[in-house]
Amino acid sequence: MSGPERRAVSLYEAEAKIYPRAVHGWFAVWRWALVWATQLLFYGLPWLQWNGRQAVLFDLEARRFLIFDLILYPQDFIYLTALLVVSAFGLFFFTAVAGRLWCGYACPQTVYTEIFLWIERHTEGDRAARIRLDRAGWTLEKLLRKGGKHAAWLAVSLWTGFTFVGYFEPIRALGGNAAAFALGGWELFWVLFYGLATYGNAGYLREQVCKYMCPYARFQSAMLDRDTLIISYDTARGDPRGPRSKKADPSVMGLGSCVDCQQCVHVCPTGIDIRRGLQYECIGCAACIDVCNDVMDKFGYERGLIRYATQNGMRHRWTAAQQWRRVLRPRVLVYGAILLLVSGGLVWSLAVRLPFKVDVVRDRATLAREVDDGVVENLYRLQLMNAAESTQRFVVDVRGIDGLRVASPSGELALGPAEARWVTVALRLPPEVARELGPGAHPMRFAVRRVAPSGASMGPVDATERELLEKSTFVVPR
Repeated sequence: MSGPERRAVSLYEAEAKIYPRAVHGWFAVWRWALVWATQLLFYGLPWLQWNGRQAVLFDLEARRFLIFDLILYPQDFIYLTALLVVSAFGLFFFTAVAGRLWCGYACPQTVYTEIFLWIERHTEGDRAARIRLDRAGWTLEKLLRKGGKHAAWLAVSLWTGFTFVGYFEPIRALGGNAAAFALGGWELFWVLFYGLATYGNAGYLREQVCKYMCPYARFQSAMLDRDTLIISYDTARGDPRGPRSKKADPSVMGLGSCVDCQQCVHVCPTGIDIRRGLQYECIGCAACIDVCNDVMDKFGYERGLIRYATQNGMRHRWTAAQQWRRVLRPRVLVYGAILLLVSGGLVWSLAVRLPFKVDVVRDRATLAREVDDGVVENLYRLQLMNAAESTQRFVVDVRGIDGLRVASPSGELALGPAEARWVTVALRLPPEVARELGPGAHPMRFAVRRVAPSGASMGPVDATERELLEKSTFVVPR
């Protein structure tokens, strides 16, 4: 085989399997705290009941999202837009401050990989034991350990898929159907699809997702600068590296603080050597910091050989306080200000939003027509949406054209909790007013008023939320 051909093979050669070692320390505690927090929220939220229904339910069939007291319809798409803007600027802000914090602590890929690795360690042992097990021939012990690991992985994966579907279908009914082996085709498909995706990504692909499939690894460099806190190896203090006994004096041996134990490589979930500097494969999990601090403690050296630091801080040997002063630079302050502004606007908008919505559609089949004695009639379709957890009553009125009135429906309309209903509305205009206006489309507004039930009164807060205006036009024919 020629030289170029040998090079092509090596480029596409399968990478060696990575066996991350268990690590304990401050950052590992934070990582597991985020694992517990995110998974208690994800697995527990669908089971929470609120006002006699599931607290969080994305009801695609009814086209509404139920989030505790909040009921959102497709017309509330602006809130999703605001949420995406908040997420984007949150990512920009935290990345500019301290790199890939999201990837290292809260990304689902990181969280589920951590869970699957925990299962793997408890069934097959830590790093050295797993390597020996994989190299050994097949025995009953190996079969039981491997089988137990995969059974646990599949159980977690299927429960994850079931929980995911439980956000779109009432999870208690879904659980009953699953227990009776009566899941519908689409329900079964998405449980298996999401479950097997979890099994494959967290069990097999692991670091490959972070290194090759996730685009964030590729464009993160555009979001960092020399004043961003990143996981850094202190070359000036650590080099030259070399093994030594705990009693040896490194200055006499001409060595730095790094004992070249390779532990920072063994604990890295992507298998990189942080001592080579910042690399796009680094997900910022800080496992290397924890294990290096542990090694420094054993040798009696000062902690922080590997630590969060800025490139400028490392170069100029700044203190932590000096680095933090540069971290809070204009770029970060602008990101933070926009993040606070959009987040505050989103919260304020949700707090003051009306508990009902109206959508107006013209009846294209009958835009305008003359009825008895030259009266002009227009037909409309109004979608009334009750965004509250209680029955509400409404009256449809019209504004903007003197003499224009609502011919039907007459009286009040009652909508049940979270109900949406299409209502046909007929507006009529006296002939003398129509002649005065002349032919064409004339602006007017629908006024939908929320009224109190008979014999009840609305509170002062409700009184400010009683009416919603929607623009439309009334057509006078030629």
